Formats: sequence, C-alpha cells, structure tokens
Amino acid sequence: MAKHSSRDNSSTQISTSSEKDRAWRNALILMRIPFSVFLMPVFWFALSNSNQDFNHWTAFAVFIIIHVFMYPASNGYNSYHDKDEESIGGLENPPLVNQELFYLVMLFDATAIIGAYLISPLFAAMVFVYTMVSKAYSFDKIRLKRYPIASTVVVTVFQGAFTYGMVLIALGLPIDKNQMIYAAISTFLIAGSYPLTQIYQHKEDRERGDKTLSLKLGIKGTFIFSSFMFLLGFSGIVASYFMENKVVDIAVLIIATAPIGFYFFRWMVRSWKDDDHINFRNTMNMNAISSIALSLAFITMLVLHHFNFIY
Repeated sequence: MAKHSSRDNSSTQISTSSEKDRAWRNALILMRIPFSVFLMPVFWFALSNSNQDFNHWTAFAVFIIIHVFMYPASNGYNSYHDKDEESIGGLENPPLVNQELFYLVMLFDATAIIGAYLISPLFAAMVFVYTMVSKAYSFDKIRLKRYPIASTVVVTVFQGAFTYGMVLIALGLPIDKNQMIYAAISTFLIAGSYPLTQIYQHKEDRERGDKTLSLKLGIKGTFIFSSFMFLLGFSGIVASYFMENKVVDIAVLIIATAPIGFYFFRWMVRSWKDDDHINFRNTMNMNAISSIALSLAFITMLVLHHFNFIY
C-alpha cells in the first residue's frame, strides 16, 4: 500500500509540474513576441535617418530591449486584462490567460528598464514611461481602450514619435528639426496601421464595451482613415527626402513598399464587396507585408548610407 501511495504521489507531482510548465509556456505565447516585430519599421526608420555613426552593438541591444521585452510586456498586459478567447494580434487561437502571464509581464518590464538603464538613464526613463502608458491602455480602472480618440492618439504617438525619439536618445544621436519631422511622420505610419489591427475584432470589442476607433469608423471608414494616414506618412517621407536630395532613398521606398499598396487596395476592394475578407489572416498578412516592406526599405537606406555606397 505504501509503494502504491508513493507512485500516486509521484504521478501527482509529475502532473502538477507538467501543468506548471504548460502554464508558463501559455503565458510566454500570450506575450506575442513575434507580433511585436511588426512594429520594428520605426526603429529602422530612426537609424536610416541618422547622419552620424553609432555603436552597432548598442543598436542591437536597443532593438532587443524594445522589441523582445518592452513591446511584449505591453502585449501580455493587454491580454491579461482582455482575456480574449478569439483571435488577437499574432495569435489565431490564444491560450487561456493565467496568473503566470502577469508575473512574466512584470519580469519583462523589469528586464527592459534595467537593460535600458545600462545604456542610458534617460532611455530607461522613457521605457518606464512607455510601460506605464501601455498599462493605462488596458488597466480596467483607466482603460484608455474605451475611448477611441484618446487611445488612438496615445498608441500612435508612443509607438511612433516617442519610440523614434527613444531610439535616437539611446544611441546618443542628436534630435534636430529634420528628426522631429521624421518622428511625426512615423506617428502617421502607425496611425495608418493601428485601426487595421482592430478591424476584425468589432464583435468582441463591442461586447466588452471597448469603443475602438475602427469600431467607430466601421469597415469602410477604417480603410478610408488608414488610406489617408498612410498617404500623409508616405508623402511626408518623400517630401522630406526630396528636400534633402535623397533621390535614391525615394526610389528605394517606392520599390520596396509597392506590395503594401497592392495588398491594401485589393483587400479593401474585396472587403467592401464581402466582409468575410475582414478576418484574422488577412489582417496579419497586411501587418506582415507592411512591416517587412518598410523595414527592408529603411535597412537598405541604412546600408547605403553607412557603407558610403551613396552620398
């Protein structure tokens, strides 16, 4: 009987250990690290516009801090409060939210802030501010997500201009008039993509009481708003590059981002005819194409500038 009880206890311990491992794996999945990489064009945009040399290893560390720790902590905290059961950004079938997710969010926040402090105290302060604002977006006592205009302004400014400036400050690069213009342009680019990430979640947002911008605009309104924001962003880049005589950069931008325009307008036309095209897969495809195309454009410019192939 004692041996049998021992085997039962051992099996229970193994089962409990397995459940804990599964809970931590699910929590890590809900941090949605791959989805955070969709925001990387702002990072490459800031580097490609820098006219001074910077430490490449520091730039790599800044990329990791922002995209592997800071953004995922924001994603995880949002999931912790939303407790989504349907598709969310980067996850078609999200696992159930658990307490381990909250602990992982705190760990990622701390890692991002401490890592940033090792590079620059000001950089760490900006990372801290970003983490606090991102929590206000989801936290049920504040929940900026309930307010379409306020949430849109906060998200686009912090993921756009604020992050753009954060990268420059972390690398010790000056912020002049041109850089401030580019920071503003990055906000318009984020404003173009942000409502599209909400467009397939209208039903769930409505049931939860979140009045997102996309929900307020409707399907057609969301596409029109995003078109206008993208147009402002791209026009701003082209005009700025033209003023600085960056003809090659303009050519690189047009060629690299052509797939974005093609996919966006095809998706828009199809969605206006049949809203079945408003789904998770098409939205994620739009995010992926936009992120990869813009990142490739800015990385190409960065290589051309810093290795003196042009200018």
